[in-house]
Amino acid sequence: MDFETLRDRALAFRTELLARKEKIAPADFDWYPYDTMANILHLDALPTGKHREVLTGLAGSRIADIGAADGDFGFFLEAELGCQVDIIDNAPTNFNGLRGARRLVTELSSTAQVHEIDLDTQFRLPAEHYGAVFFLGLLYHLKNPFYVLETLARHADVCFLSTRVAQVTPDGTPIKEQPVAYLLHATEANNDPTNYWIFSETGLRRLFDRTGWEVLDFTTVGCQEGSDPRSQDRDERAFALLRSRQAR
Repeated sequence: MDFETLRDRALAFRTELLARKEKIAPADFDWYPYDTMANILHLDALPTGKHREVLTGLAGSRIADIGAADGDFGFFLEAELGCQVDIIDNAPTNFNGLRGARRLVTELSSTAQVHEIDLDTQFRLPAEHYGAVFFLGLLYHLKNPFYVLETLARHADVCFLSTRVAQVTPDGTPIKEQPVAYLLHATEANNDPTNYWIFSETGLRRLFDRTGWEVLDFTTVGCQEGSDPRSQDRDERAFALLRSRQAR
């Protein structure tokens, strides 16, 4: 299966899953409200050349969908590529306490495993080795991104990652070319105290290198000029395809 076919099937799966969620709408919790399956469009724009084969090459392998919300993307990889899926999130900060993911395991007759893991602790992954981890939109919500990325590099061959980045600080100081991160105040961005570190692109790339990852492809979306750590209209997101230098 080529990447374009996989992308089209992902979009079809998104439509089918949304319809099923509406049909079985639970009374005791709400589904995660954001379109996580739309990440396939950003992933489609990320890999170049032979790297476009990385995602389809995961067929039959074990993968981890970390910070998975309701686990939509992991369920898709199970259905289309036959992946063995670990859905990993922290129940207290997950939108519905992981009830959405667990309900979908039943509704989809899935073999995916749902794991409650707090990445802000000295955590252990459910498996020793993964073909890939999907780590989308999570890094800036972590207190210790260095420890998490270093741990993942020891257990996964590749990582698909996205996170918010910034070119300037809130007062306009340029940081894009500096290897730094901005630490948000608890109420500074969307009044969300789980927002912590917003890296510059240079800082993010250095973090990858220091934690054992090689950057295969990298792109950004959103605000392309003057992005900052807190303004909703100046939100820039980096997407990276990484290969571990340490995987077992």
